[in-house]
Amino acid sequence: MSHSQQYVVGLVFYPGMTALDIIGPQTVFSSLPGIQIHRIWKTLDPIHTDDGMKIVPDTTFETCPALDVICVGGGLKQAAVVDDPQVLEFFQKQGNTAKFVTSVCSGSEFLAKAGLLQGYRAATHWLFREQLAKLGVEVATERVVVDRNRITGGGVTAGIDFGLAIAEVLCGQEAAKIAQLLMEYDPAPSFDVGSPEKAGADLVNKAIAYAAEAFNLEVKQVA
Repeated sequence: MSHSQQYVVGLVFYPGMTALDIIGPQTVFSSLPGIQIHRIWKTLDPIHTDDGMKIVPDTTFETCPALDVICVGGGLKQAAVVDDPQVLEFFQKQGNTAKFVTSVCSGSEFLAKAGLLQGYRAATHWLFREQLAKLGVEVATERVVVDRNRITGGGVTAGIDFGLAIAEVLCGQEAAKIAQLLMEYDPAPSFDVGSPEKAGADLVNKAIAYAAEAFNLEVKQVA
């Protein structure tokens, strides 16, 4: 699984993020050869995720080198930082030079607001598709969307599929397969309702009602 090419990958962390959005891809990337990972935020202070985990960044915006891959996930509290000028400036700076500009879940909103998704197709969590479309992005329903050098994943668990897709691009199919095997990523969910297309309108509307009450999200019911 040797690989001569070296890649610098930047994972952007922030208060209120959803941990699995980024932990999934990070687990994939950490098993690849020639990958240097930076866990980035404004400061090195511990970050509290939206489910109560604590994560400590190792790189700041100021100390971050030029990235080959920049990636950001979503989070229930991303609204507090998604319009932050310092955050958007960082995405613009790195996104203009990175080989691959990427996101998982509703992290695509950061990229859109930084002007990095105009003219591209992109995925996001199904609850946020309409919101992303309002930002001028062509929203796709696939679990992972590759549009030139923009690679985006759907909601939360799609980060693992997303990570494997990037692994293949960077290191080849065999390396990606080895990473999958080492993770024993062989999903067999108890229920086949992991997307609104599969779940049906009744369950989708119940999920929307729950999200509206629990997370203060405004999403329209479906017919």
